[in-house]
Amino acid sequence: MRESECSRRGSHGDAVLLGVEGVAEMLQCSPHTVRRLANSGRMPRPVKLGRLARWRRSELEEWIAHSCPPWVARVNDEY
Repeated sequence: MRESECSRRGSHGDAVLLGVEGVAEMLQCSPHTVRRLANSGRMPRPVKLGRLARWRRSELEEWIAHSCPPWVARVNDEY
């Protein structure tokens, strides 16, 4: 498992969380771009673990599958 990826088991099965480097690799962009997208609400919100930000791989895959719509639009609309 990569340093930027961690696995956490819970009552909902397996949840894979990605760090900023893992998300950047998945999106083929820089970590700076990931932070900018997250801060502007244009991608799924991260899970905060103390000062760390981690993204759910499943949310990112769903977001990508729907052509990366602005995440703030999801507050009122589901895909």
